[in-house]
Amino acid sequence: MPEITDKELPQNVRAYWLKALSAIEVKNHAYAVTLLQAVIKDNPGFLQGRELLRKCEGIITGGPKKKQKIFGMESGGPGMKLQGAVKKDPAGAVALIEKELEKDPFNDGLNDLLHECFLKMELFDSAAFALETLRKSHPDNTKNMHKLAIFYLERQRADLAGDVYNDILKATPTDSIAVKGSKDCAAKHSMQRQKWDENSSVRDLMKDQTEFQDLETASRAGMTKDQMIEKRDRLINRYNEDPNNLGNAKELANVFEQMEDWENAMTFYDWAFTLSNGDAALKSKGRQMSDKHIATQMATLQAGVDADPNNAELRAQLDHILHARSLEMVANAKQRVDENPTDPQLRFELGTALFNAGDHSAAIPHLQQAKTNPHIRTKVLLLLGRTFKAKSMFDLSLKQLSDALADLHGMDNTKKEVLYEKGLIHDEMGDSASALDCFKQIYEVDYGYRDVATRVESSYS
Repeated sequence: MPEITDKELPQNVRAYWLKALSAIEVKNHAYAVTLLQAVIKDNPGFLQGRELLRKCEGIITGGPKKKQKIFGMESGGPGMKLQGAVKKDPAGAVALIEKELEKDPFNDGLNDLLHECFLKMELFDSAAFALETLRKSHPDNTKNMHKLAIFYLERQRADLAGDVYNDILKATPTDSIAVKGSKDCAAKHSMQRQKWDENSSVRDLMKDQTEFQDLETASRAGMTKDQMIEKRDRLINRYNEDPNNLGNAKELANVFEQMEDWENAMTFYDWAFTLSNGDAALKSKGRQMSDKHIATQMATLQAGVDADPNNAELRAQLDHILHARSLEMVANAKQRVDENPTDPQLRFELGTALFNAGDHSAAIPHLQQAKTNPHIRTKVLLLLGRTFKAKSMFDLSLKQLSDALADLHGMDNTKKEVLYEKGLIHDEMGDSASALDCFKQIYEVDYGYRDVATRVESSYS
């Protein structure tokens, strides 16, 4: 049984499909579900219809729900009763499962059974969709994701399997199978690509030459501004043809991000999140773009004031807007922490927002928790040092900066920044010798760094 597109639907069924699309346009999702159920009942290989059905069901039911389970199956749930039907008549079981999924479209057990049905029917894209639904709606369900990774590996899709293993590691960083799987998949995918290059057969593997051109363009090490604009315009045309295509929305958001068009990037990441039924990574991306958009607006306003420093009215407007924007960034960061309170990176972002808003005391506990992440520890210690300095707690500030220096070896920009901040604090405390020592360490390797040359050379006069 082949998987089909909307163009391959029988004419009478296609009429229901078009009505379903119209119902979605006017947000009549309940009617759309009824129509889509009718469409896929006799056309189980119509994956596009099933994907749209699941989105509508997700909107109606309000998204994934947490349930008590016994060995992966809801206690007393419908999935246990359908297991026999899956073995005897997988095609017939699909329709039964879909009726149950109307009530809970992200049900673990039911989607797993749907996957098994499609495997037996050799509808492999649909089988993947069933498990991908769980991957997106239940990112902590690593058992399902391991099953999905194996499914992809069996079909020689090391690239997709690698993405799944990486998602497992986000939920469980110590999962040894996922660690090994991620590395193995990266190696396999690299070998596959090399083999394609050696045989010059990549174009033959692509059914659509446009798809190949997009892949080729996207893989360039660096694209010119004109190339980026060309790619953006091509994606916009695709988006206009199908606004509900998640892949198009994600690609367009990514292009706007690369072009540093933060406002449009934010808009399309937010839309992609809506289409994805709750992909947390897309939600986080949208918020990052919002922060960058706000920061850009603030920088533009600051530049205007710098150009006309005597304009009291403009200064007052800037102060008002900066305050409002700072509070907005704090609110955004707080919401992220509330959603994931154990993430040190989010704690650091909240601490940074609070520091920029002038709420130094509130920033401290979040920055202290963020120190547990070794990848951002130095940045956190530097900001903690500045936070304590803002509260005139110079001894505690020096302790943070000294801890940061202990983690740094080569004289990179970060170490220069920490040394300079430490020198300023020593200077403010009246410890000229210690301050000069900090400035001299920078002077020895970077004469032009800020005002260290002036500070060091003036000490010899």
